[in-house]
Amino acid sequence: MAGYRVDISDDKAVAERYSRVKAEVGDIDILINCAGIITSNKTFDCCTTDEIHRTMAINAVAPMVVALQVLPDMVARNSGHICTIASAGGMISNPKMSVYAASKWAAIGWSDSVRIELEEMKSNVKITTIAPYYITTGMFNGVQSRVLPLLKPEYAAKQIIRAIEKNTRFKVLMRWIPIPHHFIRLMQGLLPTRLFDWLFGQVFGIYHTMDNFTGRK
Repeated sequence: MAGYRVDISDDKAVAERYSRVKAEVGDIDILINCAGIITSNKTFDCCTTDEIHRTMAINAVAPMVVALQVLPDMVARNSGHICTIASAGGMISNPKMSVYAASKWAAIGWSDSVRIELEEMKSNVKITTIAPYYITTGMFNGVQSRVLPLLKPEYAAKQIIRAIEKNTRFKVLMRWIPIPHHFIRLMQGLLPTRLFDWLFGQVFGIYHTMDNFTGRK
């Protein structure tokens, strides 16, 4: 067991640390991109450019930078698995977390695009994208969910590992939602925007989950 600390927003530091891990531990068979931040529950007009750049750097750019280190070696070996923990917030527009949502939309689009690239290459390297609902790690302290239960870290971890083991391409982690893997996209495709906003915003209360957000202090 070995642990290495690195600022994943620093491209050079990531490259240096990967070289060290490879030299001291060996090849990486499974990469799980799970670092993430959310800076506040402010509306976008009150956000700062620093908050924007920091959020995008950690949530959207860093997974690409880290994956770019390990992926060429995986492709050369024709084996490996990259799992990116995005967010259900990358599928549903949500007030008071617009920058976070933007970063997770980016992460989902990138991760799933790489999956298709590898499949077209006939590579055995696998990609899994996970879009979980709020997880009670402390990162989303203060979030209140009217209908959908917040996820326990242990439950989320088990589901993520199971998805990797099964080579699942894309998985939404939600409880009490019918056909959870496709429910959100199905509703987005079938319902007019105003009706979708009413269902998810008012009935499920998702648009107000961030009202009392405090985050990890």
